[in-house]
Formats: sequence, structure tokens, C-alpha cells
Amino acid sequence: MSATLWLIALVLVATLAVLLRWQRPAWYWLSFGATFAMLRVLVRYATVMDACQLTVPPPRWRLWLARVFKWQIPRQRTPRILRLRPTRTGLRLRLKMQPGQDAFEFSAAADRLRHSFTVQQVVSKEIGPGVVELVMTGYDVLKRVQMPATVECSQLRVPVALCEDGTVHYRDYKETPHSLHLGATKSGKSVSQRQLIKELAAQKVALVGIDCKQGVELAPMARRFSALADNPDDAVALLEALVDRMNAIYQVIRAEQRVSAEIPDAEITADIWGLPEHLRPDPVVLTIDEVAELTLFASKAEEKRRDRIVTALVRLVQLGRAAGIYVDIYGQRFGSELGNGITMLRAQLTGRTAHRVNDESSAKMAFGDISAHAVFATTQIPNDRPGMAVVGYSTGGWVRVRAPHASMRSAVNACNKYAHLTPDIPELAAFRPVLPPVKPVEAPVPAAPAEAPATA
Repeated sequence: MSATLWLIALVLVATLAVLLRWQRPAWYWLSFGATFAMLRVLVRYATVMDACQLTVPPPRWRLWLARVFKWQIPRQRTPRILRLRPTRTGLRLRLKMQPGQDAFEFSAAADRLRHSFTVQQVVSKEIGPGVVELVMTGYDVLKRVQMPATVECSQLRVPVALCEDGTVHYRDYKETPHSLHLGATKSGKSVSQRQLIKELAAQKVALVGIDCKQGVELAPMARRFSALADNPDDAVALLEALVDRMNAIYQVIRAEQRVSAEIPDAEITADIWGLPEHLRPDPVVLTIDEVAELTLFASKAEEKRRDRIVTALVRLVQLGRAAGIYVDIYGQRFGSELGNGITMLRAQLTGRTAHRVNDESSAKMAFGDISAHAVFATTQIPNDRPGMAVVGYSTGGWVRVRAPHASMRSAVNACNKYAHLTPDIPELAAFRPVLPPVKPVEAPVPAAPAEAPATA
């Protein structure tokens, strides 16, 4: 009887594990997968390191002793395990490299380690001299994006996506002032854009938008925008107004620097973040949707307008950071075929994000000057994963991310909720969206209960 109960319990546990792995991979990993993966790593460790050529020969003195005393030849030395700990989405294996090893060897062997340890993904990170950490992902976290319940938010630093190793990808405007987002139709650019605006809506920041598709993407969120342009003619005037605001802010910074021998260095500033609170202007985040619509022209007049637009954009991305003006540009392509000045503009956009593209040349527009591996990873994004993208860094590093699905309704609700935070900028008053007030939704009045009939 006891053996039968144990067999039934074992079958129930196995069934539960299979169901969790199918329906709730995160729960399966925390309950069963992490334990199995740690045992697999510890048991296979020496064999895997040897097979992946991540070992070094034993020291000469040990080989000499083995020859003198007829001992068995010592085995290859493997990197020493410093720490192995589970995380919410995988494992972190910290290793002490042997003399002569390089962190690049572990990066090059990442794919072989992934198959050997039977995990979803392995990323090698250099922690310090002689120390590397293998970040292993236990399951496909990008298949069903679930952001952590608590994330770290600060001014102009908002969570926008989930990385393939389970960490949160943040858009930090103070660290990366301007960015470029490329992707084909239905690749998820609009979803990422809504997620970013949705997170920025709750902060004290002025949102400015240019959407030359008659405003179909940004107009529904207009209550939170300080300025909005839906055609190229208004766009050029809006950009030149931002340039005028930038110049005025520089005059304020110059007047408040007070550079003299008596002023401590900490009180001297070259941007808005060192100004006194009462003088500090609100930062501005400019979102441009479908940048190609701003650069196309069919006549001499439109060509002149296009040159004014590109000139204003180049000035904003070159000089706007210190004045608190940050630029996000979205488009399907961003190459030299858009005309003069585009290459100069692209060189100033430090942040690079590429969703699914239709050809390799589009990926090279984003990462050709950063990393060839990022170009290849961009071309491998499948069609059935909208919102998945590759984020590249100027250092040559890159990472796969996927934004959570943000519907238009959720983004509009967030913008309406925080509409009272919309700054009133005098230079952009002519472009402030004029909208009717939000009508309060009246709660239904419950019907009065029916009176009981009178009895004789």
C-alpha cells in the first residue's frame, strides 16, 4: 500500500511538472527546473569544460613529478567555480579563470555551453581580472514577456523591455540621450513606442511628438503631449521652435554658471541638471514617428523644407542634451538614400534598436558601425515575435530584448491619467493639442427596489 501511494505521488508530481513547463515555464523553473539545472552543471562541469576547450595543461612541476615517480599524468585544469546560484530566470555561474585564459574564449564557446548544459541561453560577462560569469537562461523568457513586479525607476530612466537573460532593459536618457529605432512593418515598433510613452507619462517631463501619418499613432495620447505635429509643415516649425528653446536655455545656463575663483567646482554646471530647482526647465523628449516622411520631397519647395528639417534635427541631437532635449527617432530605414545630412544625424544617435527587418542592409544601417554579430542577430528575428529587437551599444556589445505588449488603450489611459503633469512650454504653445475636456463617466444608478404589494 505504501509503495502504491509513493507511485501515485510520483506520477502526480511528474504530471504537475509537465503542466507547469508547458503552461507556466517561470513557475516550473522556480519549482523544478533550477534544481535539475544546477545538478546538471555540477555533474557535467569538468567534461563540458574539456570538450569546449576551456581547460589549460597542468603546471610543469606536476608533469615532472609524474614522470619521476611514475604517477598518472594529471588531468587538464578547469576554471575554478567561485559561485553557482539560481535566479528568477536562470543560473549565474562565476568562474576563476586559469592562467593563460581569456574572457573571449568563454564568449566564443557560449553556444556550445548552451547545448552542453541544456539551457536556453548562455551569455559570458567579464566581472574583473581573471573572473567571468556565465549567465544562463533556463527557459525562453521572450516567448511570453512578463515584467518583474517591482522595477527600479528614476527620472528619465524607465523600463521598456525584458532582456533574453531575464533582466530588465531600461531606457536611460541621461546615459543615452538620443536613439534610433528601426524595423519593418508589423515588427513591433509601435508597441515599443507606446510602452516608452506610457512609462514617461508618469514623470515630470514634456513629451513632444511628430507623426506625419496624420497623427494616427501619437494623436490618441495627445493629452499628455506638450506639442504635436502631424504634417511636415508643422514639423519644421516645431523643430525650429525647439532649437530656439535650446538656445534660450543655454543663455540661462551661461548666466548661472558664475565661474570665479570663489565658486566651488561642484556648483559650476554646463547643463540643466546643475541649475537651481526654480530655474531648471522641464526636460523634453521628442518622439519622431516614420522619419522618412520628413525627408521625402517632390518639388523644390519641399526640398528646402526638408533641408530645414534635417538641419534642425542635427542641431538638436548635437547640442540638445545639455539643454534637456532628448530625441527618439523611429523608421523603417535610415540610410543615405534619405538625402544629405542623414549620415551625420545617424552618427549622433548613440542608442540603436532594430526590430525585425526585411533585408540585411537595413540592419547594417543600425549596427554596421557597431557589431557584425548584432547585424546577424537582427536578421534572425522571427515574424511571429512582434516587439522583439536587438539593442546595440557603442562599445560593440548587444542584447536581444522584447517589449511587453502595450495596447493603444493602455497607453491612452496612462496619458489621460497623468495629463495634469503636462508642462506648458511657451515656445511650443502654438503646437499644444487642443482637446475637449474628458467627460466623467457616470456610475449607473441602481434601480429602486419594488414595493411589496399591500395585504388586506
